[in-house]
Amino acid sequence: MRKTTKTKQREHNFSRGVRGKHAARLKKGHKTVIMRADSSIDTYTIRPVILDRDVQSVFKDSKAVNKALRGLIEDIPVR
Repeated sequence: MRKTTKTKQREHNFSRGVRGKHAARLKKGHKTVIMRADSSIDTYTIRPVILDRDVQSVFKDSKAVNKALRGLIEDIPVR
């Protein structure tokens, strides 16, 4: 059985929220810099890929999308 508390959590008010406020920054991505113990530096740029809903319904997670894309990449002829 679930315990209930006597205090009610404060509700969030999103009435003054702005839709898409951070969308441009999200699309731009961000850079991650990792300094290794041997003082070498790895830099990664992370950019989200937004899939359409019909495509999202086919794949359960990122691993499934990556696996399918790698299969397609193998079929692309090298120039």
